[in-house]
Amino acid sequence: MRQTLRSRFTLLLAAGVAAGLIVFGGATVTGGRQAGKKTGEIVESKPEALGFSSERMGRLHAVMQQLVDQKQLAGVVTLLARHGKVVEERTYGQKDIASGAPMTKDTIFRIYSMSKPVTGVAMMMLYEEGKWRPADPISKFIPEFAQLKVFKGNDSNGNMILEDPVHPPTMQELMTHTGGFTYGIFGKTSVDKMYVDAKVLRSQNLQEMIEKLVKIPLLYQPGSRWVYSVAMDIQGYIVEKLSGQSLPDFEQQRIFGPLGMKDTGFFVSAEKRNRFATLYAGNDAGELELFPKAEKALSDYAAQPTMPSGGGGMVSTAEDYLRFSQMLLNGGELDGVRILAPATVQLMTANHLAPSLMVGDFFTGGDVTRPGAGWGYDCAVYSDPLLANEVVGKGTFFWEGAADTWFWVDPTNDLIFVGMTQRLLDPKRPNVHALTHPTVYQALVNPRM
Repeated sequence: MRQTLRSRFTLLLAAGVAAGLIVFGGATVTGGRQAGKKTGEIVESKPEALGFSSERMGRLHAVMQQLVDQKQLAGVVTLLARHGKVVEERTYGQKDIASGAPMTKDTIFRIYSMSKPVTGVAMMMLYEEGKWRPADPISKFIPEFAQLKVFKGNDSNGNMILEDPVHPPTMQELMTHTGGFTYGIFGKTSVDKMYVDAKVLRSQNLQEMIEKLVKIPLLYQPGSRWVYSVAMDIQGYIVEKLSGQSLPDFEQQRIFGPLGMKDTGFFVSAEKRNRFATLYAGNDAGELELFPKAEKALSDYAAQPTMPSGGGGMVSTAEDYLRFSQMLLNGGELDGVRILAPATVQLMTANHLAPSLMVGDFFTGGDVTRPGAGWGYDCAVYSDPLLANEVVGKGTFFWEGAADTWFWVDPTNDLIFVGMTQRLLDPKRPNVHALTHPTVYQALVNPRM
């Protein structure tokens, strides 16, 4: 079942889901312990100074290199930081197999669903301005949603049975994938078929996307299930309505620019194309091959999209995403620039799912919504790592992208890990996110340091 859903996740992308300082000086991420230092090139600290064993870090390197040598991945960038300092940054393999171009630290990647936490930060900035509250009905900001019905099943003739929602879906439910929306490709219900037929995330713009969604009933009663969905794309529309700016402009002016995320956005400019990693996928034999169909179906990322996807449309680098992550770990601030208040970051990264929803009945490529692993506002969170069979610290929040980019922020151990490669999820792909948990934490031999 899980392999089938992974395959559907890849198809979902092809259908159009994604239509301290990290420029560090002296190994500084510019975090709370190192605030105020200016930047240069990344200089790594000695792992032992940050609680890690250099020798045991070799196990992480061996695993990553083996995946490249076995041709399961073309190339990888990994970046580990602790206490606002870089433990190490490594590159493996190639960003393009055909040309032999090596993977570099400034390689630009399609981060797909790692766009979601960024959209979450945009939403939380507007929350701090008093423009929405978690209990607000979504229809307060999208009046067209006031008449949404809920799918109850099909009658003997195959016709859809609809009912009224027990309550209007709320902003909190939108932020936590519990509002009743879906993506369409994971299930086989009449609602899923409507999403696919309408090509919801291949709309010309966000307004057209909303107009399509208005005609599709909710998949389930709001708050009764957790289903991975277009919720963050809907949030992108709300960001535009509440801010009066396009989603790309808002995020560039309010997040990327202030944080110095110079290579993050919704397209790759001409002068940066040589740094853009090639997208691959696994074939039926498990071999890595070029995936041109996805490039054509989604975007060539050559220009600002007319429908920017807050759920999966961004590109970034490992170093840029570390800047973003360090801001969150610092409680909303990086290098003297405050994006959010600490209390807001805490609200965003806390688990908001009831235990009844954390039962593992939905799979998206990473194990979420199981006991101990829930969902915050636009990111997953380990509320009880031991219950979830994870070695990360309590409160670790994370997510991954459909081409195997991944990150986690561990506030208990003051640690950040960012990994990036470009292989679309498929049943035979290596789960690099899961592989890096034990190989990173087994090297953290002095966690109290």
